[in-house]
Amino acid sequence: MTRHPESDPLLGDRASTDAVQTLLIPRAVDLGEMEVRRALPSRKRQMVGPFIFFDQMGPATFGAGKGIDVRPHPHINLSTVTYLFDGEIEHRDSLGTHQTIQPGAVNLMTAGQGIVHSERTSPRLKQKGQHLSGIQTWLALPEDVEEQTPTFTHYSADDLPTIEADGMKTRLIAGEAFGVKSPLTVASATLYGDVILEKGAAFSIDPLYEERAIYIISGSIIVAGNEYAPEQLLILRKGEAIDISATSNARLMIFGGDPMEGPRYIWWNFVSSRQERIELAKEEWATGRFDTVPGDEEEFIPLPEDKGKPRRAVGGRAF
Repeated sequence: MTRHPESDPLLGDRASTDAVQTLLIPRAVDLGEMEVRRALPSRKRQMVGPFIFFDQMGPATFGAGKGIDVRPHPHINLSTVTYLFDGEIEHRDSLGTHQTIQPGAVNLMTAGQGIVHSERTSPRLKQKGQHLSGIQTWLALPEDVEEQTPTFTHYSADDLPTIEADGMKTRLIAGEAFGVKSPLTVASATLYGDVILEKGAAFSIDPLYEERAIYIISGSIIVAGNEYAPEQLLILRKGEAIDISATSNARLMIFGGDPMEGPRYIWWNFVSSRQERIELAKEEWATGRFDTVPGDEEEFIPLPEDKGKPRRAVGGRAF
C-alpha cells in the first residue's frame, strides 16, 4: 500500500467503473446491552480473505450501573480479533486469561480445538459508565491448523506500528502495508488496518493480498469517482491498486488476505471446514464438556435451540 495524496480517479475508465466489486450494507443486530452492525457474513458475500465475521460494536453510551455482560460461550476452529476505538472490555477465557482491552490495543484469541470466553464491563467502569465502540472480527483458520491448541495474545497499542504522513494516520493491526509489518501472529496471509484520513487526504491500496475490502466507520470517501458513506463495506476488485480519497475527515478499516483453501461452515459461534465438527461442538457445549472460565464460572450462554444447519461458504459466497 502506498500513500497517494494527489489521487484523482477518472470517471469512465475501468478503474472508475468496477473498482468496487461488491457493496454491502451491514444489518443491525440487537445484543441486548447494545446494537452492533454486522457486515459479514451476508447473503451477498460471506468471507473476505480469512475474515468470516465483521461486527461494528456501538457506539454505545452506558450510564452508571450499566455495561456489557457477554456470558461465557464457546468457539472452535477460528481466531477472534477485538479492537476498540473507545472504552474498555474485560476479557476472561478458559485458559485462565484475564485481560482488559483499551483503545488501539488488540485481543487475539485463537480457539483451535475449543475455547470458552466472556466479555464484560469491569465493576470499576460500571460504577461510572462509559462510551464504547470498536470492531470484532473472526478469522477462519487453515484446515491443517484448525484443531491447534487454543491461545490468547494481547497486543498493546504501542506494540502495533503506526504511520503518519500526508493527512493520514494508520495503525497496522495485521499483515504488511505502508512499508511496515505488524507483530500479530496469524495463521494465514491477513491484512487489517485502522486508517484515519483528514479531508482531502488520499492513499492507494496495493494488490499485495488477493482479497481486499474497506469498511467506513465515519466520514465519506471517494473510490474511483464514487462517494461512499459510513457503515458501508466495499469489496475491491482483485489484482490492481485502488485509490481512496477523503471528502471529509474519515475513519475506515482496511482488511482482507488470501482466501481459505476450501469452504467453511458457520453456525452460532462455531466455524469449521467440516460440518460434522460443528455438530460435535454443539453436542460438547450442550453436555458441558468444554472447559469453564476461571473467575466467571457461574453463568454461560446456552446452546441456541433453533439456528438451522451450518451455512457453507464457497469462494466468498454462502450456499
